[in-house]
Amino acid sequence: MIDFQIPQLADKGWMDQLLSRSDYRGCEYNFTNLYTWKDAYHHQVARLDDFLLVHLCGGLGCSYLYPAGSGDRAAVIDALRADAEERGQPLRLVCLTKEQTEELETLFPGRFQFEADRDGWDYLYDIDRLADLSGKKLHGKRNHINRFLENNPSWVYEPITPDSLAECLEMDKEWYRRSMIREGAAEERDLGDEGRALRLAMEHYHALGLEGGLIRVYGEVVAFTMGDMLSSDTYDVHFEKAYGELQGAYTMINREFSRWVREHHPNVRYLNREDDMGVEGLRKAKESYYPDLMVEKYSAVWQA
Repeated sequence: MIDFQIPQLADKGWMDQLLSRSDYRGCEYNFTNLYTWKDAYHHQVARLDDFLLVHLCGGLGCSYLYPAGSGDRAAVIDALRADAEERGQPLRLVCLTKEQTEELETLFPGRFQFEADRDGWDYLYDIDRLADLSGKKLHGKRNHINRFLENNPSWVYEPITPDSLAECLEMDKEWYRRSMIREGAAEERDLGDEGRALRLAMEHYHALGLEGGLIRVYGEVVAFTMGDMLSSDTYDVHFEKAYGELQGAYTMINREFSRWVREHHPNVRYLNREDDMGVEGLRKAKESYYPDLMVEKYSAVWQA
C-alpha cells in the first residue's frame, strides 16, 4: 500500500515543485486547497518517483486525483490501482480534465468508465475582463459598481496585512452568522467546511504564500478575498466574502483584486474562481460574469 500522509506545511516545497511540472489549471492542483480543505475531504498525499499522489474521500466515495508530475504515468496509475485493491475499492480517479481522460484512455484503452461532474467544473475568466469589466455583457456589473460608489463614498481598498487578518476573520464570522439566518440549517455543513478551510488559510496565511485584499467602508471591513498562483498563467481565487446586502460589494472586491493581481502578476492570463458545487445561486453568480473557459471535470472508474 502506498504510504499516504496528511499534508503538512513542510510538504509545500516538494508538492509545489511537482504540481508546477504538470501546470494544471484545475483548482485541486494547488497546495493551499489541498492543505486547507484536508479535513473536509480527508486529503492524504504521497510522492511516488516524480509524481504527487492524492487520496481523498468525498461525495463519490474514496478516490484519487490524477497524478501530477513527470515520468511513467502508466506505472504510477497501476500503483494507484494496486493501492485501491488493497483498500478493497475499485480505482476511482476524480476531477479529471478532458485532456486527462483522453490520456487515460490512451494508456488503458477501454479499461475506465468516465462520467462528467458538472458541479465540479471550474470557471476561468480573462483577467482583463474582470479588471476592466468591459463589453456589453458586463454592463450590469458596471452598474453594480456605480451603485456601490454612490452609496459608499468612504470606501477604500487595501492589501491584507497581518493586522487586518484578524478583522477579516471577524467579518467572516459575522458573514457566516447572517448566511445561516438566510440559508438555514440545510447549508450548514458546506458553510462550516468552508469556514474551517478559511480559518486554516488565515492561520497560515504567509506560510501558504497567500495574497489578498479587503474593502473598508467607514473603516469597517465589508469585503475581502484571497488567492495564490495555480499554474504558469492562472491565479486561483480561494475565498471571497462580502456582505450581500451591500449592493455591489461582491462586484467591487472582485474588480479591485483582479486589478491588483494583474499589476503584481503580469504573467497571469486567467483567474480561476473555482467551481459552484452545484449550488444554484453560486452557479448563477459565476455564470453572470460569462466565463472565458471552463475546466471540465470527470470521474473515471476502473472496469475489472
